[in-house]
Amino acid sequence: MNKPANQSEFETPNVTTGPLPSSRKVYTHPLPDLAVPHREIDLHPSANEPPVPVYDTSGPYTDPSVTIDVEQGLARTRRDWVLERGGVEEYEGRDVKPEDNGGASGKHLAREFPVKHRPLRGQPRIDKVECASSPCAMDLDPPVNAEGLPLVTQYEFAKAGIITKEMIYVATRENLGRRAAVEGAAERIAEGESFGAHIPDYITPEFVRDEIAAGRAIIPANINHAELEPQIIGRNFLVKINANIGNSAVASSVEEEVDKMVWAIRWGADNVMDLSTGRNIHNTREWII
Repeated sequence: MNKPANQSEFETPNVTTGPLPSSRKVYTHPLPDLAVPHREIDLHPSANEPPVPVYDTSGPYTDPSVTIDVEQGLARTRRDWVLERGGVEEYEGRDVKPEDNGGASGKHLAREFPVKHRPLRGQPRIDKVECASSPCAMDLDPPVNAEGLPLVTQYEFAKAGIITKEMIYVATRENLGRRAAVEGAAERIAEGESFGAHIPDYITPEFVRDEIAAGRAIIPANINHAELEPQIIGRNFLVKINANIGNSAVASSVEEEVDKMVWAIRWGADNVMDLSTGRNIHNTREWII
């Protein structure tokens, strides 16, 4: 239920945290700086079975070892991945305009998210430098495309044959942290109806790269959304759930909208859309992101 939005009475959102019942978040580390989450659900002792691993979308909010500070935002883990690949630069984003927030002003304007990050963008064209005594070109770092532009998107890296940390991350995530295929997985897959899909019994980073390069899958991972946990969407991967948390055009608050997002991912949403209308859309989305 939405409450009247007197934005002058804004309070820091108090979001829901803590693990889900009878389960815990665990991490797999395919690389030292990659911590890929999944969840283990404990079965009843009478089952005499190990915990069941499941895909986890809940983010750090269900990790009791993480302190959630909504005023500071989530850790921007992917920023280091983006910067170490090179080919990007910081720039000054434009100022927020009144129309970005539906014309809200004064006591009706939601408080801006207190932390500001300089956005990133791909660097301008990099021309190849020819060797003085031969026609060979010098090696370039970062890699560039045929037009001399640095590679930025996951699709561009995939087409160039480069496996990114995001691709390694999602491969581990699709495997639920397994280091090898489950015994008998190939046989069980063969017995079912694939309806034209070609899902291997074990997902490798190279398989992820190839599916993206072929245009059959995407990793939605904008370089300016460094807080996100990468996922892959495509026919030959696990099904992903999309949630819409659009707020009320009449009455709503930032606190409610942030907690809606937390509950959406807590209940299994991989993607969260905001189809909001009305005032304070920009400022509210900054808090959510």
